[in-house]
Amino acid sequence: MITLTRFPRLLAGRSLTNNLSKCNIPWIRHTSSTGRQLTSNPAIQSLSLRRNVSGTAGPPATPTTWVDRFPPKMRAYLYLTRIDKPIGTLLLFYPCAWSITMASYALEAPVTTPLTYLGLFGLGAMVMRGAGCTINDMWDKNLDKAVERTQSRPLARGDINQRQALVFLAGQLTVGLGVLLQLNWYSILLGASSLSLVTIYPFMKRITYWPQAVLGLAFNWGALLGWSAVAGAVSWSVCLPLYAGGAFWTLVYDSIYAHQDKADDVNVGIHSTALLFGEQTRPILGALSASTISLIGLAGALNAHGVPFYLGLGLGAAQLARVLWRTDFENRPSCWQGFVGCGWTGFWIWMGALADYAVLISSSA
Repeated sequence: MITLTRFPRLLAGRSLTNNLSKCNIPWIRHTSSTGRQLTSNPAIQSLSLRRNVSGTAGPPATPTTWVDRFPPKMRAYLYLTRIDKPIGTLLLFYPCAWSITMASYALEAPVTTPLTYLGLFGLGAMVMRGAGCTINDMWDKNLDKAVERTQSRPLARGDINQRQALVFLAGQLTVGLGVLLQLNWYSILLGASSLSLVTIYPFMKRITYWPQAVLGLAFNWGALLGWSAVAGAVSWSVCLPLYAGGAFWTLVYDSIYAHQDKADDVNVGIHSTALLFGEQTRPILGALSASTISLIGLAGALNAHGVPFYLGLGLGAAQLARVLWRTDFENRPSCWQGFVGCGWTGFWIWMGALADYAVLISSSA
């Protein structure tokens, strides 16, 4: 038995591994110098598993968020809506914001007009993005169990069952309808017509390599709806290129997002543009990014925008170029950063339109 007075001398000048091999302490066992585990003590094993150096240790602990402060049952519903990841809401909101601001510019509407509709559409984007996540997870419950990144989602893990999710979805859609009913009848009908796209999107990944295209059609509906809310009808000459540009933008960011799961997707039979584009992802996304900027620029020209709009568009283009240059499509954290980074493109485009509107209002005051 090694006494405490001898232990410091035992460690001095020798490696910890060699010294532990001479210890006659029951819960310490030396295996070999190849790096295999040295201890059977559960506490030490737990410490070892929590280390995540160069990916050689066990998986890191699930990160905590502000949602974890809520009671467990409420927490499950909040995670179902992905409210802890606001990037999805922002990506849905930005096309609405572009359209509302551009319509207000075209009509020289007072400041209260865009402020009112930006507030309504902001709330609507948060609610409907959550509803879309609920629909998606109800479709994909079994698939999510087979994909590492989605195994902890509430439905996949069993925190919520399908019936509970359906009741919750009804509540989400009721709130969304309440927001929609604040608009004119043209916009109400236009907004309701987008629900078919939201509903079928999760199914598309089972039958086509282009589910991201369907998502683009659904996520950019606000480019049409925002204009109709402000003006009473859609200006198709401006809104169609704006809508198409937003759809191409969605293809860019959601293809980057899909690269996170491509290994699991192959095993479970999920299709995506990430698998379709493969090694040609970067040049293809570069062409899609150029289409995004060109079409939104065309919408700006048709709406007679000025220099501030194009400065914002230029910053958005630079951000897309930066994302495509820096993203490693074989690295999951890098893909997530690239996906989030694409959101800044939408922000800068909106800032350009907003600055142009502000210049117009200030000059006419």
